[in-house]
Amino acid sequence: MNHSDYIAQETVTGVVPMLKKDRQYSFLDLFLSTSGFAIATWCYTQGAYVAQYLGFKQMLINIFCFNLIWVTLECLPVLFAVRYGIDLWIWLRSVLGQKGVAILATVISLANFGWYAVAAGLFSSSMINLAGNMGLALDPTVWKPVLGVLCVFLGCLIAVGGPEVIKWTNRFLVTALLGVGVIIVFLCFSAVPLSDILNVQPVLEPGTSPLMNFMVSAEGNVAFAFSWSTQALVMPRLARTERSGYWATTLAYGVVAPFFVFAGGVMALAMFVRTGVYESDPTAMLATLCGGGFALLSLLLVAFANVGTQGTGSYVNCMIIKSGLPKLNYRMLVILTGIYVAFLTVWGGVEENFGAFISIAAFIQAPIIGMSIVDYMMVKRRKISLKSAYHMQGHDAYEFTDGFNLVGLACVIISCVVTVFFVYNPITATAQSPIFLVTTGSGFDAIFGGLLYYVASLTPLKSYMLKDRNDLEIV
Repeated sequence: MNHSDYIAQETVTGVVPMLKKDRQYSFLDLFLSTSGFAIATWCYTQGAYVAQYLGFKQMLINIFCFNLIWVTLECLPVLFAVRYGIDLWIWLRSVLGQKGVAILATVISLANFGWYAVAAGLFSSSMINLAGNMGLALDPTVWKPVLGVLCVFLGCLIAVGGPEVIKWTNRFLVTALLGVGVIIVFLCFSAVPLSDILNVQPVLEPGTSPLMNFMVSAEGNVAFAFSWSTQALVMPRLARTERSGYWATTLAYGVVAPFFVFAGGVMALAMFVRTGVYESDPTAMLATLCGGGFALLSLLLVAFANVGTQGTGSYVNCMIIKSGLPKLNYRMLVILTGIYVAFLTVWGGVEENFGAFISIAAFIQAPIIGMSIVDYMMVKRRKISLKSAYHMQGHDAYEFTDGFNLVGLACVIISCVVTVFFVYNPITATAQSPIFLVTTGSGFDAIFGGLLYYVASLTPLKSYMLKDRNDLEIV
């Protein structure tokens, strides 16, 4: 491979800044690709999770308000991603240090891949149900892991193709799925009387309250929003303008994804009215509520949505890892992470502990996204040194202390520890303080992380945090 080919490859599937002339995503391309990434069947699972705690009206408010508010804020750094042609993790070299990014990017991506194990598990359930509806009985103990691994394999093929393949895959899938989502909501309201859905009231566990139920659901939705945070700011570097990059990302994660969560919640409530049981498997809900040919078509589309999500998610998270470890080969990384996701899929533990998983994953990411917003808006004021970010000779502002920004890393650790011990424990799902009823656990984690980082910038530590100011004239 000659030098120019290598640079071209590392621009699309690596960490080289994307020049404006090379950016291939319009608003619609980014919106559809991001939506395709967001609306795998885990949205239905998330909706069913929320529906167990809330009635219809509370669920509607909870899903859309908490998702939209936090996504609108966390997507602000999309503006710099497009302006510089880089992703969030390159910017975070100025917040966490070169080695700090290498460690946290890898850890967070390994956690993020749990989402794709959930998607693969739902793909296999969908395909087994499809086969059953056509009279072919498949033993789940044998076929669920086989089909789940198949989903991962197909997704890896898409990921290897890169952004161009992802773009065209999602143009078809997402357009079809948006139509399916609207029809599903309509059919659920038609399958059972609307008044019955509105009258469903959740059973309060001993010692809890309606407010606690509402905020536990809010924690699920805030964690759901934050679970996109470190992934959301990778693909916008492909956008042609800052405006299209911001709005395509915000609308996909803040409106489209919550709409499908809402669809899952409506299905769960309708299933409870019909059967007396809250169901989280979207394939079972569709088959029971819709029936007939439409259910088969819906199940097929929903199943293959997970393949598209595997492809986009693999690309995004491999790019995150390459931000920390840029010398790794992209294709080899796709293969290795595919094996890892296949293992998680066969294991099945992530899917079985879905609520705890999204909170734990979000807790690691929440202070980072809080810090990145504060850093972008208030501390570095939308300016970094690209030469220091790429560690060019003579430009070592982001070396900090042996590659680690001790202030940034301390803010992440302190935020997580304070939140877990004094506000909300995501492992046991218990609130430790009344603060939880105002901010949720993940929300507090993000706010506290950002606040700590901002306060540190007002102390003598500012000179340590802003070593790059003398380097800005060459940005």
